[in-house]
Amino acid sequence: MSSTTAVSPPSPSRRLTKPQTGWLLLGLAAVLWLIHQTTDWFTSFPESWNLGLAAPLDQFQRWVVSNRTSHWLFAYGFDPLSDGLDWMIRGVEGWLMWLPWPVLGAAVFLLAQKIAHLRTALLTTTCLLALGLLGLWDESMMTLALMLVSVLVAVAIGLPLGILTAKSDGVERWLRPLLDGMQTMPTFVYLIPVVLFFGVARVPSLIATVIYALPPVIRLTNLGIRAVDEEIIEAAQSFGSTPRQILLKVQLPLALPTIMAGVNQTIMMALGIVVIAALIGSGGLGDEVLRALRRLQVGQALEAGLAILFLAILLDRLSYALSQIERRSQPTHQPFRLLPPRWGKYPLARRLEEGLDWLYGVLGWPAQWGERWLGKGSYTAVTLLLLALLTAACFAASQSAPARFGGGLVWSGPLMEFPASWRISLRSPVDAAVAWAQVNLYEFDVWGGLTLGTGPLSDFVTLYLLRPLTNFLQNTLSWPVLILLVTAAAYRVGDGKLAAGTALSMLLVGGFGMWNYAMTTLAQVIVAVVLTIVLGIPLGIWAARSDRAAAVLRPILDFLQTIPAFVYLVPVIMLFNTGSVPGIIASVLYALPPVIRLTNLGIRQVDGSAVEAAVAFGSTPRQLLAKVQWPLALPTIMLGINQTVMMVLAMVIIAGLIGGAGLGFEVVAGLANNRLGRGLEAGLAIVVLAVIIDRLTQAWAAERGRAANL
Repeated sequence: MSSTTAVSPPSPSRRLTKPQTGWLLLGLAAVLWLIHQTTDWFTSFPESWNLGLAAPLDQFQRWVVSNRTSHWLFAYGFDPLSDGLDWMIRGVEGWLMWLPWPVLGAAVFLLAQKIAHLRTALLTTTCLLALGLLGLWDESMMTLALMLVSVLVAVAIGLPLGILTAKSDGVERWLRPLLDGMQTMPTFVYLIPVVLFFGVARVPSLIATVIYALPPVIRLTNLGIRAVDEEIIEAAQSFGSTPRQILLKVQLPLALPTIMAGVNQTIMMALGIVVIAALIGSGGLGDEVLRALRRLQVGQALEAGLAILFLAILLDRLSYALSQIERRSQPTHQPFRLLPPRWGKYPLARRLEEGLDWLYGVLGWPAQWGERWLGKGSYTAVTLLLLALLTAACFAASQSAPARFGGGLVWSGPLMEFPASWRISLRSPVDAAVAWAQVNLYEFDVWGGLTLGTGPLSDFVTLYLLRPLTNFLQNTLSWPVLILLVTAAAYRVGDGKLAAGTALSMLLVGGFGMWNYAMTTLAQVIVAVVLTIVLGIPLGIWAARSDRAAAVLRPILDFLQTIPAFVYLVPVIMLFNTGSVPGIIASVLYALPPVIRLTNLGIRQVDGSAVEAAVAFGSTPRQLLAKVQWPLALPTIMLGINQTVMMVLAMVIIAGLIGGAGLGFEVVAGLANNRLGRGLEAGLAIVVLAVIIDRLTQAWAAERGRAANL
């Protein structure tokens, strides 16, 4: 007798699928929207949900102010640190002020000639001299001093952390989210906490600069050491090298180009925030730009902006040249020192280069003579000797006694201070040009009665883009509907963890009391990103299809990426005055390079066999782009859009300096009016908004990559 056991069929799972969950969120959003349309519910974010951070933060600020001179935390912690950093800044600044300008110019030329070539030497020296020609030599030296100390401190902290990160996966996992957060935060946010503990002036500016510029040197030190070939390390171990010897004699030398690339990024990021730090009294070129912007003195702002640009180019070229040095072998001869090698077919170019070779041979004999005793250090020794002799000659030619400046001695004279008679003033012609543009370019008629100009463009962006979109986000959708829609989008491109984090983050923005300000900022970001994509993607496609177009766009994009974000505000207020529209236009200019470059890169990296197969089947160029290149390049293009969104957000926040509404203006107002709690709430809202946008765009890029099977 046999028995059988009945097996019940499996019960269907009651868990909702991902599409069902998405539709549920959208349905709930629709229900809440209908309720909002028929009642006065959800008209504004509930005030009872406000976390009320401003009051305790303001109270803490008052405690800090009243205990700054007596509490042990300041007496034995912050004050000694502040004094030490201030001593470093004053020392470097005093030395740069003391140094005769011809000596500094010669030092820059000889350094650039050594690490790069004659073209870089001439470019960097010209940029340095331009600082004096604009009448901003002293201000430039103040900014340069703050830059040098900031980068030195950032490298001193970042290099050991990068090495530790490369040696320990656990440390890397612990540091990665911290570095992500540091790079996601807009620059304004760094100013708020340092003001609380260090007050205003240059020391808090330095600390904010170090925090902001630290991630690149840590990340690229880690990357460079991890990228060293394992076979080389195994060979060093087989010869009995200790871990310390492997690090110092194998890994660091081979990783040095990558590390110097990180230092290059650190320098450029530091320059960007050093200028913004003028809001808390850093002085220098940033203060010149800030005061001019506040007074709408465009000529003065343009001069300071150009000085910042020249200083950025100088530092960028020198640090980039250091990152490209091949340490194992230095070429002793360059066939063409000044002109491109392809010009060798022209007799005049060859004669010019032959003359330069002869001149280098004549001037280089001291270094060649010194090689008998000093070896490879002869160039450095001869350079230092020449600079010392030039310094002595400048002091000997000085025509007056030394005067006190910043605790040091500064001599005056034609070779000590940059000659004031050499100054090239741009203020009067620029101010006249601005006055002319505001009158003649504000509005003018063209063919057919069409009215163009800065005024109609500004009105169009304001009336037909910004205001409707802001009203749509704040009022039409209402806050719970928007939260549900964004949460559904996060769940669509990511997972439940991303969706939950997005919802909580948006609620947190409202909890800071910044919902309406955040929606104003979000509207500005959306408009700027759409305009950037509309301009950038066609240009990227054009560059991908034409090598000549790519060659034309390359120097323009390099130029746009070199300019610190602060400087973009100067030209736009020449035409558009102040407000949200010039901030949006500056954001578009600032954020164009990544979307153009990565669109170009993504299309060019599409597998050639796929392109050839499509062409073989008779695809037209348009079909090839739409059905092959675009889908395969979309993940890379989305990474460019992610960078664009983050850059637009940072720039829209900076536009608060010129009256742009939203979170940026609240941070600026909080710093200016000593309302630290309000400013920190706005700053935290900026961080949360940046994290939401960053995570959504990254998840979208990853989802597109999976869809394309990449």
